[in-house]
Amino acid sequence: MTKPIAYKDVAAVILAGGMGRRVGGEDKGLIELNGKPLIAHVIDIIAPQVESLVISANRNIKQYEAFSYPVIGDRQEGFCGPLAGIDAAFAATDKPYLLCVPCDSPLLPVNLLALMVAALQASDQPMAIATDAQRLHPVINLMKRSVYEGVRKRLEQGDLKLMQWVEATGYARVDFSEQPQRLSNLNSPEDIRLLTKSP
Repeated sequence: MTKPIAYKDVAAVILAGGMGRRVGGEDKGLIELNGKPLIAHVIDIIAPQVESLVISANRNIKQYEAFSYPVIGDRQEGFCGPLAGIDAAFAATDKPYLLCVPCDSPLLPVNLLALMVAALQASDQPMAIATDAQRLHPVINLMKRSVYEGVRKRLEQGDLKLMQWVEATGYARVDFSEQPQRLSNLNSPEDIRLLTKSP
């Protein structure tokens, strides 16, 4: 029987290392929603669910350090995307499992980890990925440390496409089709305006 995944065995990374192309180059995690940065909303949801948490960021480091969690940068130059952030998080943490979430999803469920753990433990896959009725959300995932080597190899080869790595690695689905708004990520100023002041 598979050993249950314990709270103390999970670290989390919040990915905030992108270039913010869809928001005019702004640092997405620091854009405010209802009076506080997007990443602060995500921290409030994720931090209570895990043993430890790191922030993946490649600019505005001082601002991110103000949230009192370790801030880690990519180990590759040139804004290499989510795989680089995942690689850096595995290198910076020692837990057997890594929960990954983006900095621009402020509505994530407070029981996200429990749902991801249940799906991962019920499968024989090395990771679990959130999905709604429309699509996968590959940056919302729970991974076993066993995937780390594959991430490093992809980066060494210059293959930065997250979905190709996900498909090659294998995954269990975590179904959020009854509450897809929980997976919403804010990709534009309009997205943020629509959500501002909404319940």
